[in-house]
Amino acid sequence: MTTTAEARPRPSDETTLPVESELDSVIAEDGHPVEPPPPAAIEPDPALAPEEIERLRKSYLLTRFWISARGYWGAKGDRLAWVFTIGLLLLIVANVGVQYAINVWNRSIFDGIEKRDAATVFYLTAVFFPLAIGSVALGVAQVYARMGMQRRWRAWLTNAVVTRWLAAGRYYQLNLVSGDHKNPEYRIAEDLRVATESPIDFLAGVTAAFLSAATFIVVLWTIGGALTLKLGGADITIPGFLVVAAVLYALIASGSILVIGRRFVEVSEEKNQAEADYRYMLTRVRENGESIALLGGEHEEREGINSTFSGVLRQWARLAGQYMRTTLVSQGSSLIAPVVPLLLCAPKYLEGQMSLGEVMQAASAFTIVQTAFGWLVDNYPRLADWNACARRIASLMMSLDGLERAESGDGIGRIRRGETDGDAMLTLRDLSVTLDDGTAVVDQTEVVIEPGERLLVAGASGSGKSTLVRAIAGLWPWGSGSVNFHADARLFMLPQKPYVPSGTLRRATTYPGAAEDWTPEEICDALHKVGLDHLKEKIEEDAPWDQTLSGGEKQRLAFARLLLHRPDIIVLDEATSALDDKGQDNMMELVTSTLPDATIISVAHRAELEAFHSRKIVLERRKGGAKLITDIALIPHKSKPRLLGQLLGRRRRSKPAGPE
Repeated sequence: MTTTAEARPRPSDETTLPVESELDSVIAEDGHPVEPPPPAAIEPDPALAPEEIERLRKSYLLTRFWISARGYWGAKGDRLAWVFTIGLLLLIVANVGVQYAINVWNRSIFDGIEKRDAATVFYLTAVFFPLAIGSVALGVAQVYARMGMQRRWRAWLTNAVVTRWLAAGRYYQLNLVSGDHKNPEYRIAEDLRVATESPIDFLAGVTAAFLSAATFIVVLWTIGGALTLKLGGADITIPGFLVVAAVLYALIASGSILVIGRRFVEVSEEKNQAEADYRYMLTRVRENGESIALLGGEHEEREGINSTFSGVLRQWARLAGQYMRTTLVSQGSSLIAPVVPLLLCAPKYLEGQMSLGEVMQAASAFTIVQTAFGWLVDNYPRLADWNACARRIASLMMSLDGLERAESGDGIGRIRRGETDGDAMLTLRDLSVTLDDGTAVVDQTEVVIEPGERLLVAGASGSGKSTLVRAIAGLWPWGSGSVNFHADARLFMLPQKPYVPSGTLRRATTYPGAAEDWTPEEICDALHKVGLDHLKEKIEEDAPWDQTLSGGEKQRLAFARLLLHRPDIIVLDEATSALDDKGQDNMMELVTSTLPDATIISVAHRAELEAFHSRKIVLERRKGGAKLITDIALIPHKSKPRLLGQLLGRRRRSKPAGPE
């Protein structure tokens, strides 16, 4: 069975998305999933305290992020991942080498100045320019390699997450399940960006810091030598005193930042969540602008926006406090670090044990070592921000893991989907629809629908009609039993609120098919048949049609799509609710006359729709899940005996009539 138009496209063996070439270039060439199977669910020990459980959960979130993210360098990852990685490391090594050459040049030039050696000074001046050009060129190449790697990793991981998010209707199912996955669009767009950019910055920073520290510690040890101090009449010799001073200085600065900024991660995570909530509130106002305007709800919406924004400001104030504390250490460190080596080397210089060039080389090397050791001081805020973003995207991954495990039958039961036996177009076999926690919504439903039948599903509000339709369309996965379609049947679903994509009206009319698949004449003819003649001249116009069209026009547009796609099975979920009685009759007559062989399943409250259907089933909400209580033939229809009718007939013969 295949689906089209308003219904969710049926998952296929294809795992890549129809995205731009930038994404296509980083998808595994064999076309297999870029994501590994979801890890098994880990249940915390109930004996643990809530604080300990939360700590373990946050720790696992980082592990979960890396389970997926490291696949970029795996067998099914980006083919250029290791090229960029090794290239970046080689550029860092070369850059440190040039730094060392400039450090040696620094010593030589000051020694030449001290000796007033003009020839040496002029020679070293000429040498400086190639060194400077080489340093700049390596810096530019390093930026290219680093940002290129970030771009490709983000594209690869975005493709992996979006593929899983859009597969099997999970983007919709996330709204139906519990979990920490609010605002998935913000997590994919923003949190995933930070989560892939920062680790590469950290890799480059840590590697450069380690190589710089190792290289220039040797320089400090060689130049500085030992320092002898007289204390209480005794001589105390400190070997490599400049190295000892650099290490002690870095330990004090880094230790201070760790103590002062110990809550940076928590505060940054809460700030990101507050920002996401605020963005979601504004998006909701935009998406529901018409309803809010008609009801005059601006004041109430403003109250909600103000309340949410106040939360953002509170979190920003807390984050500002963290930044102020860390800036106190980092700013102080940057001011003191260049002075310390000069003060330490001054006694030896004044005694003639060090030249001016050695003092300046030692000062430069000390600053480089201090910068390397103080890398955490400078990058701790970004590290905290990455931590928060990685956890947020990992929370979304874990929710997708749960849905994926449910699809394989882990935990809560899963509705099976297959093909019908014989000529039946659709069968529901012992179908029970449940929530994700196992609570029954619709219980033990048996229905056989023949080709060309027009079935009306009725029942009071809340009886489970729409839930049953979602289960038929494959959007609601939880439950038991099976939904079976005739082989190669195409399903087209019209919801109560049709989706109108951005772009031209032509694209909106043919969605989800390509606009080029139909000629302008065919599209205009479909618009004419559904009563949208006034839009025929605007099919190439790119406008905000979702905001421009009325509810009734959107529903008519959905029927125009139906005429273009000509499916085998049509599911109408309150698809005419925005139309008046005459408009509803016109649309139903149009469908039944234009697509006489199509099987129709309608969910509606209006009794007038019975005239357009050959059969009616009624759901009644009861304890333990809604039950199918009646199956009525509205118009004589030649078909094979229905399983539901047989079952109901046996029940009537076996027990007295009356309410159950």
